[in-house]
Amino acid sequence: MQKSELAGDMLQPCSVPAEATAGNADSFVLFRADRAIKVTAVYWTPNAAVTGANTNNFALGVVNKGAAGSGTTAVTTVKTYASGTNSAANVAETFTLSSTAADLNLAAGDVLALARTVNGTGLASPAGVVNVHYQYR
Repeated sequence: MQKSELAGDMLQPCSVPAEATAGNADSFVLFRADRAIKVTAVYWTPNAAVTGANTNNFALGVVNKGAAGSGTTAVTTVKTYASGTNSAANVAETFTLSSTAADLNLAAGDVLALARTVNGTGLASPAGVVNVHYQYR
């Protein structure tokens, strides 16, 4: 049996390092698709609590960087840690998937990444785990 013949969702857990420097935007590689896949769910579990801030905050979203590493296709919507948007330590949160079906498809060799952007002077972000569920196409 080949991987592409497996039914149901596969799971790729991905560790993400903390970003202690509040103003740094970054991109953390999650994995490279070994075959054509469709992302079916994405969860973010921070190792520490996050308390959002009105002006100086960060945002997270999952992006298909393509095989060349320069792609910008949003696989999920962006979660911005503005005032009132918080996360509890060690509690999994669902990222909302893109409503455009084609955005969920990765070709063999495409790289999936967690993009961290900052607003104002930013906000430090904790380490955590991103769990990506996918199906072979």
